[in-house]
Amino acid sequence: MSMSETLELVSANRSCGGWHKRYRHYSRALDCDMVFAVYLPPQAENERVPLLWWLSGLTCNDENFMQKAGAHRIAAELGVAIVCPDTSPRGTDLPGEHDSYDLGSGAGFYVNATQTPWKSNYRMYDYVVEELPSVVRQHFPVNGRESISGHSMGGHGALILALRHPGRFRSVSAFAPIVNPMNCPWGKNAFTSYLGDDPSRWRQYDACELVANGASRQRLFIDQGDADQFLEEQLMPERLEAVCEEHDHPLTLRRQPGYDHSYFFIASFIEDHLRYHAEHLMKR
Repeated sequence: MSMSETLELVSANRSCGGWHKRYRHYSRALDCDMVFAVYLPPQAENERVPLLWWLSGLTCNDENFMQKAGAHRIAAELGVAIVCPDTSPRGTDLPGEHDSYDLGSGAGFYVNATQTPWKSNYRMYDYVVEELPSVVRQHFPVNGRESISGHSMGGHGALILALRHPGRFRSVSAFAPIVNPMNCPWGKNAFTSYLGDDPSRWRQYDACELVANGASRQRLFIDQGDADQFLEEQLMPERLEAVCEEHDHPLTLRRQPGYDHSYFFIASFIEDHLRYHAEHLMKR
């Protein structure tokens, strides 16, 4: 089966010598059409390249990071491809799906929902762990070396995916991640709706819980702005810092003075993250 029969090219833009492309495909995991973005560096025209997964935050889709982060120039220099999935199913029109910014559309939280009406479509964990990687490996010149990063809700996603799949990602990083969703308003609202009232079902999607349970020994690299408007109520990086210290889990947590939660923050430090991942991705 050819690419044209499975992927529909939505747009293509030349960027920093490579290509930023958006594709639409039908997702079996989510039972709807999905759009994802891929940046292919110039090196991908002649060889297979390593891949960085980027998971975005609440209200975002595949476009925000690719347009605002300024990542293409460094990715082109380093020879690293980037894939950015959407943040939730789209076009499913479930009851209440579009009523608030932190639940439903744009707010999949990278979990597999078990509660009605969400369980029929909101299976973002399976989508980003299994289905989309299979599509990417089939259709793009990637070499099997993968790292993962993300922002806010997507930082939460990056951390839990790396911790739950030891050895799969050569490195993991995050910008202002939700590290303890079981105990913050965003996470409690989403987890109650998607997973039900039993907090024991939430732990598999909480980075603090996964570290405490020894799920993985992979080093975590996090940047957090100290002027982030969500720092105290939603993000609480000190909780992850404490559990990593208690369990001797490797963590680099940089607090960046004056930076908020925006893409100005991401654009300011994305080069550090890309070079960090490239170091791990280029090792034989």
